[in-house]
Amino acid sequence: MAAALTALGGVAAAGAHAAGTPTHAANGLAYSRASSTTVQPQPAAGSCHARGSGLYVLPDPRCTPGALNPAVTQGTIGSTICRAGWTASVRPAESITEPEKFASMDSYGIGGRASAYEYDHLVALELGGALNDPRNLWPEPDYTVHPAYYLNPKDYLGRALNRLVCRGRMTLARAQLLIARDWVTAYHEYG
Repeated sequence: MAAALTALGGVAAAGAHAAGTPTHAANGLAYSRASSTTVQPQPAAGSCHARGSGLYVLPDPRCTPGALNPAVTQGTIGSTICRAGWTASVRPAESITEPEKFASMDSYGIGGRASAYEYDHLVALELGGALNDPRNLWPEPDYTVHPAYYLNPKDYLGRALNRLVCRGRMTLARAQLLIARDWVTAYHEYG
């Protein structure tokens, strides 16, 4: 992971916090300090390698291990992820994420149409994922044709886990770890 963070050109420093402030959650995932209003540097071109195929692809854990929004904790879920409309209020602007998406596609060695990929949060915003940290965003394969209303499998899982957390049936830390470590396996169990 240190090599991947070095490849991020200084993003490792984005995880540094003031003395006394934790840099990682109890589940081991890093808290992010990356700005949601600044285009973030991405790993070096061709340095990341997704695993799997089709819609069930996992990101490279060296490049995209997942990162968390420090404002979202078990104690704040009622005013953050369990409040209707919260994710829309914190989502970074497309003017920030679009150039990041193209750079991230280069990191993953992906050519072709950008529309075939969603620049997606590994730990979903609705689970307290970091807003704009390259450790939590990656070019996830998307449906080639969009039905009128659809959810790709990972988005569906994020919503299912959010419901479990908000109903008190699963801790936030467990939901975050499930989706960050292997969302495909979690999808088959909870999706």
